[in-house]
Amino acid sequence: MPNVHLTEPMKDFVQKQIRSGAYANLSEVVRAGIGLLMEKAGARQFYNLKADLERAVVEAESGQLLEFDAQKYEPDAFNS
Repeated sequence: MPNVHLTEPMKDFVQKQIRSGAYANLSEVVRAGIGLLMEKAGARQFYNLKADLERAVVEAESGQLLEFDAQKYEPDAFNS
């Protein structure tokens, strides 16, 4: 089990969360925090992908489009 070192303000916050009944113990607070970080990372990946797709649409609509050659991309898929 990893040790968690918290600053005093963090410890105070955790204790308030536990006293309020929002969480039963430190482990629940830590799991909730990690869950939020995981969601944030997933959202960041989504928005990066969305931005990439939006750029690709702009490029395609302005004629900056390259023809895709599937056989050059994956030649083994075309070998019998």
